[in-house]
Amino acid sequence: MFKIAVLVSGGGTNLQSIIDSVENEYLNCSIEMVISNREKAYALERAKKKGIKTYVVSKKNCKSCLSDEILKIVDGKVDLIVLAGFLAILEGKIIQKFKNRIVNIHPSLIPAFCGKGMYGVKVHESALEYGVKVSGCTVHFVDEGTDTGPIIVQKTVPVYSSDTPEILQKRILVQEHKALPEAIKLISENKIKVQERKVVTV
Repeated sequence: MFKIAVLVSGGGTNLQSIIDSVENEYLNCSIEMVISNREKAYALERAKKKGIKTYVVSKKNCKSCLSDEILKIVDGKVDLIVLAGFLAILEGKIIQKFKNRIVNIHPSLIPAFCGKGMYGVKVHESALEYGVKVSGCTVHFVDEGTDTGPIIVQKTVPVYSSDTPEILQKRILVQEHKALPEAIKLISENKIKVQERKVVTV
């Protein structure tokens, strides 16, 4: 069984999409653990309801060693780390140890509206200010940069003149809930290969 760890910071709707995809057998995976950097993240409650192990690794207790603490928890226990609305940056040994085995979902079409400081509703505010006609979401591998790893899956949505950042956010979230399980499925079934910057389906 393909084993995953899901890292979360907030409400956990993307986590829920993974849970649902496992339960309806779209994913042949086991969610071994859910890790949060926030004690009050509702995503932890979603995990507990399903009997999934939960961990909290807070920057308050571990400012410079957050990534190392997470590595201690996941090392040797999971095949893939999934960042599902995780608002902390992973760095150091965990990136090398889990090379091409950490994925993140970002609420824009990378390389647009991504990088340092681009998260949550800020992404959609920027997209609307720029006047784009389409937006969407991206699932990518995590590397040493911020939102710079090879792209696995992208989904698009139209942008309307009447959109607010919150309305656009909700429209994209629907696609996030499809894109993340799709990427996990491709990886868990060994259907992709990374060739430099390109992710190729095999």
